[in-house]
Amino acid sequence: MALYLIGDVQGCDSALQRLLDEISFSASRDTLYMLGDLVNRGPESAAVLRRLMAYGGSAQSVLGNHDLHLLAVAYGARKPHRKDTLTGILDAPDRQAMLDWLRWQRMAILENIDGHEVLMIHAGVLPSWTATKTIALASEVESILRSPALGDFLQQMYGDEPNFWSETLTGTARLRVIVNALTRLRFCDADGWMDFVSKEGAGATPPGYWPWFDAPNRQTAGVTVAFGHWSTLGWINRPEVLSLDTGCVWGGCLSALRVGGAKTSVTLRQELIQVKCEQAQKPG
Repeated sequence: MALYLIGDVQGCDSALQRLLDEISFSASRDTLYMLGDLVNRGPESAAVLRRLMAYGGSAQSVLGNHDLHLLAVAYGARKPHRKDTLTGILDAPDRQAMLDWLRWQRMAILENIDGHEVLMIHAGVLPSWTATKTIALASEVESILRSPALGDFLQQMYGDEPNFWSETLTGTARLRVIVNALTRLRFCDADGWMDFVSKEGAGATPPGYWPWFDAPNRQTAGVTVAFGHWSTLGWINRPEVLSLDTGCVWGGCLSALRVGGAKTSVTLRQELIQVKCEQAQKPG
């Protein structure tokens, strides 16, 4: 059995097929953990969802900002963007099955792999959140996504405020901060105030801020955190930080990281596998 973490696919099913062929993936034997942004910008979003749905429990995913955008457009809470490529899902006869499958995916996943805790998210976690706290907060959003309150929540989900975490937050404000951290975060300050303006790499960190994974006193520093979302950051491999969005939709690579399989290892065993992707869209 092999476990793979896979970065942002963004509707590039042909690249995903090549990657799965490269790793000789078998749904009866292996498990895929997708790090969000399964859909949009690429040409084959419906094919990506249908493929993963067919794998059953062998494919699990956290939700990214583009996946939530699809739900918001589908439920009338958001207008499509000019660069969206979601009509193949929205006009499909199995549209509802794909949307329902998305609704039952996770906002964060925590697994123990060969004695190593691995926290999987799409974007980031705030400095004050432990891995256990992150899973608890993620479950608050997951409960709404799977409930009849979904439509109302999607209407209120968007916005940059509040841009900090407080245990006193309730209702929409609380859920919005959780969603923004897990699906949009790149930079924050030492107290967890989030910046949503800069989308560049770590070399363009705004004054007074840090890439979220370098924030002082980060409470998830004791676990391995795997994430996507940040294509301008690219592949990063540190003992406790794995960045796996390598810009497939922009003509970069689609990356899979095989993890585990060495139970006596002090560090988590890893093997990076990548395939080159055709450019589906240009940045900007």
